[in-house]
Amino acid sequence: MATRPGSSADAMTVDLDNLHREEVFSDLRAASVRMLTPVDANGQPDPTRPRLFIGDTQLMTQMGPIPVQFELEAETLAEAFAKFPDGVKAAIERLSERAREMARDEASRIVVPGKMPGGGLPGGGGLGGGLGGGLAGIPGSR
Repeated sequence: MATRPGSSADAMTVDLDNLHREEVFSDLRAASVRMLTPVDANGQPDPTRPRLFIGDTQLMTQMGPIPVQFELEAETLAEAFAKFPDGVKAAIERLSERAREMARDEASRIVVPGKMPGGGLPGGGGLGGGLGGGLAGIPGSR
């Protein structure tokens, strides 16, 4: 599994110049916006850095809910909520494109017999490739 730089316990450091206070605002239906306010090492607001806004919602799918998060280019909370619907649409489009890309990648993979699960031959290694992998109609072949 890939990890972010500095994310192992031995290499963990805290960037005291990049601290933020996080507040979550919600319409109690579908829209949540996280407002990240930059602070100094004492927790006091740092007016030299911009606030960040992150939209957060869930899409209901046949497989269950999928969390969707996206950055909102805004200077105020009201502006972030005004941009929320377009942010969701753009995030869904990015997710859909990524799913299509993954499907294309999967469909274009070259199947190499030595790398197939179950020994490399269709049906798990037996001859014939039918259900159970045996030779249909031949006694003793399953």
